[in-house]
Amino acid sequence: MPDDPLGHWTGRLLRLGVGISPDEARKFVHELYAKAQSDLDAERAEADFEREE
Repeated sequence: MPDDPLGHWTGRLLRLGVGISPDEARKFVHELYAKAQSDLDAERAEADFEREE
């Protein structure tokens, strides 16, 4: 799906992993994406805070 940003990475994980279900692969990719986004948001907030001081 071109409009599904997680679909590409889920497909790659499924091609690399043996015995992982599509649901588990998608859940893993979703959790990884959410954690990465959270980390980026925290870095931006810290940079904004440091710039304001």
